Formats: sequence, structure tokens, C-alpha cells
Amino acid sequence: MIDVPLKRFEELVAEALDTIPSDLAKVMDNVVVVVVDDPPEPGLLGLYTGIPLTERGDWYSGVLPDRIEIYRNPTLEICETEDDVVAEVRITVVHEIAHHFGIDDERLHELGW
Repeated sequence: MIDVPLKRFEELVAEALDTIPSDLAKVMDNVVVVVVDDPPEPGLLGLYTGIPLTERGDWYSGVLPDRIEIYRNPTLEICETEDDVVAEVRITVVHEIAHHFGIDDERLHELGW
């Protein structure tokens, strides 16, 4: 397990978000990404909570933002180097953003994520 201070981990999440293609980043809507130390259940590195873009309709207004949580402690537990953390954070950020776009786990695994 590697120790990465919270501020540095947040920077790594921000850097991962910066790698999202601008065409996709432009259409992300009403979503917030936060770093949380521990997940609500063991084994999670990230969690998307909200209404995917593909399920929003005319009724969608006045809704609280979707939330993407990236979990610091479980990520650090499976990593040995900061390079490992960078890679794992990027994978997790992409995975959770894919959920925002309506892509489920099965399809993500088919795509290699």
C-alpha cells in the first residue's frame, strides 16, 4: 500500500478528468466528481449515483447533480507506486464517467475497462 496525501490524490483525479476528450467533457451535464476516503461497501474504487444522460427526458429539471465518488483508501490499498495510483485513478474516473453516459459494467468490460 502506498500513502498519497488527500491533496495529491485530488490532483490525480483532476488530471484524470483532464484526459477526457473535450467532445465528451462538453456534453457532461449536472455531474460533480468528488474524492471520498472510504466507500459505502468494500471493494469499490468508484461509484456513480444519478440519472445517466441516456435516461434523461423532458421531465429532467431541478434535479440535484449526479455524483461520481472516487475512493481514496481502497485505491491506495491496491497500489504500490504513485504510477499505479495514476493508472488506477484514470481507469476508475473513465469507468464512472461512462456510467454517466449510460454505459453499464457489462459493456465496459467488453470494451476493456
